This record gives sequence, C-alpha cells and structure tokens, in this order.
Amino acid sequence: MRPPHVLVLTSEDDPHAERVCDLLARRGARVSVFDPGDFPVHAKVDLGYGAGPGTRRILREKETIDLDTVSAVWWRRPTPPRPHAEIVDPAVAAHTVQECKSLLSDLWEQLPCRQVPARESVFRRSGQKSSQLALAAELGFAIPETLISTDAESFLDFHDRHDGRVITKAFHVPFVEGVGDDGLTMTRLTEPVSPRDLAYADGLRFCPVIVQEMVPKRVELRVTIVGRRIFAAEIHSQASNRSSLDWRYYDTRTTPHRPHRLQEEIADRCLALMDRLGLLYGAVDLIVTPDDRHVFLEVNPNAQWLWVENMTGLPISEAVCDLLLEPA
Repeated sequence: MRPPHVLVLTSEDDPHAERVCDLLARRGARVSVFDPGDFPVHAKVDLGYGAGPGTRRILREKETIDLDTVSAVWWRRPTPPRPHAEIVDPAVAAHTVQECKSLLSDLWEQLPCRQVPARESVFRRSGQKSSQLALAAELGFAIPETLISTDAESFLDFHDRHDGRVITKAFHVPFVEGVGDDGLTMTRLTEPVSPRDLAYADGLRFCPVIVQEMVPKRVELRVTIVGRRIFAAEIHSQASNRSSLDWRYYDTRTTPHRPHRLQEEIADRCLALMDRLGLLYGAVDLIVTPDDRHVFLEVNPNAQWLWVENMTGLPISEAVCDLLLEPA
C-alpha cells in the first residue's frame, strides 16, 4: 500500500507549513512542497489527455510530482506565477502570467483528492466579507452594524448615527504593495474614524470601505476550525493599548492568550458557517462583549495559527496533519 502523498502549495519560509510537513513526514507520508511562483521559470507543467494513459505532472530539477498519486492538497501561502526575465514587453509578461495562473487554477480544480481548506474556487469565494456577514446573521450570530459603501453621505450619516464611535477596515486586502518611489508596503488594519477622515470622506468614491459600529470588548476569540474539530483561544486584547482596537497589532508580551471553552450554541454556529462556506479549515474571529454577547467579525479561510498554538498549547498543527491524512 502506497503511503499518503500530500501536496503543499506554499512559498519559502512558511513556518506553518514546515511544522505540519515535519509531522506528516514523521507519520510516513510523502510530502511535496510546490510554490506556483516557481512556474514557469523553475518548474514545468506537463498535462496529457486523450486515448493514452494521460499525465498530470509538475517537473522540477530535483523532483517530478505525479499529481495522480496525490492524496491531499493543502493550499497554504502560495505566490502567483512569475514571468521569465527574458520577456521584456510588460504586456506580454502580464499575458504569460495570466495564462500560467489560469492553467494552475484549472489543474487544482480537476484533482479528485481532498483539498484544504477547499478547492480554489470555493476558497476564493468564501473569503468575501460582505457575504460572510450576511451568512453569519442568517445563522444567528450577532454582527456589528455595518456599512460598505463608496458614498460619502452614507458614510457621514452612519458616523453621526453612532456618535462617531465607528471603525473602518479594508474590504478585501489590508495592504498595498509598491507604494511610492520606494515601493513600500502600506498596511491598514482596523482604524477609528478621525476628524481628518471626515474631511476626506469624498475619497470613498475611489474605493469601497467597510464601516462598522465600535463593539465594546471584554475579550476576543480566535476560533480555529480544522475539519470538525474546534480550537478556541481567548485573546485578552484590552490588556494592551496597542492591541485594544485590533489584536493584529500584536503585543503578545502583555496580551494573555488562553484556551477557551466555547459555548455549544456558538460552536454549532461556527461549524454550520464552515459547512455553508464549503471549508475544511478556517479561523472565526469573535468579540465577547462585557454583557457576554458573541459578535461575529469574519472568518479567514487561510489564517495563521502558530502563535496561538505556541501560547496556548492547543494542538492545531496535529489536527491539520490529521485532516490531510484522512481519506477523502
């Protein structure tokens, strides 16, 4: 009997993948790590269809990955294909990148094995924040009152209705790469609305933004779901000024993280959310208010977890390993 063969799609220097790949190898699985960013410069794709036996292979200098032997695909943190440096025309380079992306996306879709967190088309769709909020409310979660808009007047009305106690955050990607002459990366997480923001409200016409009421916090929960297993952690973000508005401004030295026993009703809603989104893995972010309401913020289908595991002892990496080795 052949050992399981797990294909991990990620880039270099991914400690999450390294930890799980080590666990997989200890259990006797064959692990192939491939970054789509290596294609087509450092890797070739060879697909054959028709009357013959057919082939689906990724060819690299030191390894040939026979995709028909793969028992599970784990979509971790891959980078997109890059063009050959020999292509000097930007339009031609962009076209080749798009062709390579389309080929790989189609290739992953046709593999019959288990895919974590889901097939790419499902995974991409599941990350849309507006749909997540609508679904969470349908499933019975409390959600913040939310406005997603490009209209300045709607934004100002929302701001006034909540006496200025509102926050904004990006609709999809919280960073912009290649900003200015220095090519810097600009990151914008959850931010309060300042008087200066109000003065520039008309700028909303350029790009949508999420505006939400500021929900009071007693503690925040990061609920990592792996298959049907739930690992809930308390993040005491209010213990630090730095993390009080958004715990992603990490201050782990002064922000306690502890395992949390999730209420059964909330756990059931989290699993129902994953089922409706078609995900086998995801991290749900919740606020627990001072009056013990659980308020849904979002679910990240490709979330990090190592810092939670290291600070709480929750065995999330082992659970991801288990999931990748389960029969499809």
